[in-house]
Amino acid sequence: MFDKIKYLFWMGVAGILLSCGDSQKGQADFSATKVALSADNLDEELFRAGSVKDVENFLDNHSYLRAGYFTDFQGDSTQLAAHLFEVLGNKDFRSFKSEVDSIIGDKKTVILDPLAAAFERIRENYPSFRSPKIKFIMTGFTGNDLYITDSLIVIGLDYFGGAAARFRPNVFDYQLRRYQKESIVPAILFYMSGKYNKLNPADHTLLADMIGYGKSFEFVKQVLPECPDSLVLGYSEENLQRTYNSQKDIWAYFITNKLLYEKNDLKKQKYIGERPFTVEIGNEVPGGIGRWLGWRIVNKFATEHPELSLPELMNIDNAGYLFQESGYKGEKDEDE
Repeated sequence: MFDKIKYLFWMGVAGILLSCGDSQKGQADFSATKVALSADNLDEELFRAGSVKDVENFLDNHSYLRAGYFTDFQGDSTQLAAHLFEVLGNKDFRSFKSEVDSIIGDKKTVILDPLAAAFERIRENYPSFRSPKIKFIMTGFTGNDLYITDSLIVIGLDYFGGAAARFRPNVFDYQLRRYQKESIVPAILFYMSGKYNKLNPADHTLLADMIGYGKSFEFVKQVLPECPDSLVLGYSEENLQRTYNSQKDIWAYFITNKLLYEKNDLKKQKYIGERPFTVEIGNEVPGGIGRWLGWRIVNKFATEHPELSLPELMNIDNAGYLFQESGYKGEKDEDE
């Protein structure tokens, strides 16, 4: 059995999170999208390797993998090639690969078409945007889950087999919800939102962190409007609905305890950090509740200012202004 299990937990790496707005479970029609994506299955080339030297040649041909994807591997390129060749010959891994391939299904339908539609919406807002190339790979958790630059996206499919897969990334159960095939596209867009999300580095308040997360929520909402909230935020549907219905009490806790302008990092992490639940408020309040509240504030602001374009919203770096202009006070949406 292969035991090289690593993960790069995408919800905590880029510094700001994302979510969608209204939960919509219908299937979107991507057939009319104008963006053509370049996608390659690196597995096909890697699995043809008949020796360690062949794997070394593969790594030489795709040098970006060693530089950005296999960042956690402890060893040089020769050792990495030897390890990968050993993984490729493992019967458990080959069985696992077939299982994940079956779970993922048609990559075009599940990943590429939704990405193309989202990229088209990004380009409508940011005309200079160019779609990055997409690379798929499986290496037995040797690499990261995702590697993303302006020109390249590498997707480690091992990580996204979901709870039913034989092998899973080394994360807690509440985090595993984010590692399913439906999470791949919103995860990628989460990373990409950081490029457009202008923040004020001098503002160290919890409110500023919350607004930063909230703006990324709205970015993904606008470029991927068919995305269910639960998939991107990482909450279960039950937790999400309960949180929405309890937001008045949650907001009252934040105000009563004067948390919005808190600057202590340890205290801030209790409300925006990765946790199964927020014990300070209650065991039924999911972790990262400040992120979700940030989205509520930004979503309310966007509703109050429909004249603003997505780039104009993302360029607002004054968290206090955005909060005041939103008028949010813990209320539900008016159209309910």
